[in-house]
Amino acid sequence: MSSPLLPPAPPPGWYPADEQGDTLRWWDGAGWTGHTAGRPPPPEPFPTLPWQVAAGAVVALAAPLVASKWILRSTLSWRLPIAAYIVLLAVVAYGPSLAWWRAASRRYGSGNARADVGFTFVKADLGWGPLTWLACFGAQIVVAVIVVALHLPTTGNTESIRENRTLAAFVVPMVVLTVVVAPLVEEIVFRGLILRGLASRLGTAATIIGQAVLFGAAHFDPERGAGNIGLVLVLSAVGGMLGGAAVLKRRLGPGIIAHAIINSIAMAVALSGWNPSQ
Repeated sequence: MSSPLLPPAPPPGWYPADEQGDTLRWWDGAGWTGHTAGRPPPPEPFPTLPWQVAAGAVVALAAPLVASKWILRSTLSWRLPIAAYIVLLAVVAYGPSLAWWRAASRRYGSGNARADVGFTFVKADLGWGPLTWLACFGAQIVVAVIVVALHLPTTGNTESIRENRTLAAFVVPMVVLTVVVAPLVEEIVFRGLILRGLASRLGTAATIIGQAVLFGAAHFDPERGAGNIGLVLVLSAVGGMLGGAAVLKRRLGPGIIAHAIINSIAMAVALSGWNPSQ
């Protein structure tokens, strides 16, 4: 074996022991020791899915969101309980996305739908989740300051919750939908299907930005028009942080927890009757 390449100057640590750099040797701060080790293997590339998975996920989410308003107007004459309407809208809005998740896994993935999108939790996510939320909160503050400074129109998306906060039949299913169902489904769609689908064609930064923009756009309400611009920008920033967490940890657990915290806070504010925009 040839002598180590580095002069006896570096701090303690592992350094290349040959010209190829395949073997590492330990420098104890005073001299080279007899301890050697192989160079650790490079990290595995981020798991991806074919681009068709992302395209299908966008269609499966966008079409029902547009159709849900028409379906709601068409069924108002049925005079169903409020909870039934909420469940109906949830099924219409999220059902196709979940169906596409399963179908895409069988056709384009491994057949293991959970593994294909990184839908896993570990104990460490109880810490990573709140940290991801803090990153999201910081991004919200920065973008909100920019939105206010530029005098961009901004309206919230919790007015109906605030107006009906005294109706238990409305509040209970909305809490379940907003705090439990939405974080699960939206993380599967945006940080699972869309992010991994985009990653097969784009670089890491472009992938994170792309899914973040789509996440913000998904919260655009045509009836509010330009008044939604501020909200879309803020939620795009949140989507960027959630996407970064999904890439960093290679699973959805931290993002789902962070998303649930975000929605829980928004729900608590709405139920309190406080309107931050006023």
